Amino acid sequence: MILQKLLEKSNYTIIQGNLNVDINGISYDSRRVKSGDIFFCIKGLKKEGHKYANEAVKKGAKVIVCEEDIQLENKEITIVKVEETRKALAIVSATFYNNPHKKMKMIGVTGTNGKTTTTFMIKSILEKEGHKVGLVGTISNHIGNIIIPSERTTPESLELYKLFNEMVERKCEYCVMEVSSHSLALDRVYGINFDVGIFTNLTRDHLDFHKTFENYYEAKLKLFKESGISIVNVDDNYGKRIVDEISGESVTYSVKRESDYKAFNEKCESEFSTYDINLKGKKETIEVGLPGEFNIYNSLGAIGASLALKVSIESIKKGIRDVVVTGRCEKVGKEYKLPYTIIIDYAHTPDGLENILTTVNGFKTNRLISVFGCGGDRDKVKRPQMGKIGTELSEIAIITSDNPRTEEPMSIIDDIIKGINKNNYEVIENRKEAIKRAIDLAQAGDVIVIAGKGHETYQELKSGKIHFDEREIVDKILKEKEKEY
Repeated sequence: MILQKLLEKSNYTIIQGNLNVDINGISYDSRRVKSGDIFFCIKGLKKEGHKYANEAVKKGAKVIVCEEDIQLENKEITIVKVEETRKALAIVSATFYNNPHKKMKMIGVTGTNGKTTTTFMIKSILEKEGHKVGLVGTISNHIGNIIIPSERTTPESLELYKLFNEMVERKCEYCVMEVSSHSLALDRVYGINFDVGIFTNLTRDHLDFHKTFENYYEAKLKLFKESGISIVNVDDNYGKRIVDEISGESVTYSVKRESDYKAFNEKCESEFSTYDINLKGKKETIEVGLPGEFNIYNSLGAIGASLALKVSIESIKKGIRDVVVTGRCEKVGKEYKLPYTIIIDYAHTPDGLENILTTVNGFKTNRLISVFGCGGDRDKVKRPQMGKIGTELSEIAIITSDNPRTEEPMSIIDDIIKGINKNNYEVIENRKEAIKRAIDLAQAGDVIVIAGKGHETYQELKSGKIHFDEREIVDKILKEKEKEY
């Protein structure tokens, strides 16, 4: 594609060279540049892309897009200057892939917790209605039944538009995606007008990146300024703010406050939840295929979005009933017919941990044993908060390592312990040994909750990622215990 065509929707200045250049591809990582590429100098969190412009040229880049002045050794190369290279990357990527986001109905879900489950519920509902659906999210990306590994919740704009293009080529009519606060702050979804935006909740997370809670909120708010219809949880005070601060159409949902879609007569069981709701002037009973009040909230967001998209109530009910989400209140070891229950959950924030432990307390018949830690190189304030929640809501808490990254695991654990006022906990740094200890302690009627990693199949250490699948670990421990009997 000719450079002039690629840049037609961008504000730019030509520093050297000309616009009559044929572009073969787009890159923002100098290590991946191919001959004939346009290279964007992105200011990353760890690396400064402007420093790699000459390296990109040596790899074959024909055009460099920058937001700061650069000097190139090769004077034949075209240099284009823009105000913000991230926004320009999104605009050019959309043009390069012929605007695939405009060929599907776009549904975006944001919030601290519940994004993954809500997107899977919407995907399940739309498929019950007979539609082909693409999904972008934390666990994996989906193009219909094709599953693609996911590296981050919301990919960089270039990868995002490439994925959208594949969805369109494979006849997807809808794309439902998790929209992280990072992606909103870093303009990864810049230029996408969502047909429907959903707000789940806002609790403490990612302040290592956003610095203040207000910045975190403002990042989330961006989604609803770009949404045709906003579906908002008004039991969350930040949800009420969103409704007040956006000019577009909003639809509200709740369990406690009055709203457009309010759940009542809630019943939470160990395997599922039910509630009643008034839809189109008629009382309907909704069965959620996952336990816990927080999943009732997730289903309400999915209902609001689906009704905005004119989906039938029958498909909504079937989709919510049949939804399956890896690593979200996932029971493991069921084939061993244990006298106790083992649950793996992604809960890695104070609110998330409180939700899953409160849910389990609602159906346990004996003790709750929790296994949890906190991630390294992330907001440290939540560590003592999670220590307090874990010990207050469990009969036994085992504090362990999560994804320590570049930090020392025991330093993180020490921060967690600072919030604990009880003596019902143990510290076992090795996560595998912590899980084994929980299983060794378990008695009939107990529920073990292994929180923090959920769907993840790795652990991030100072030395890098290692394979770490808690399903495999639990299975191996239980097989060894079987041999003992």
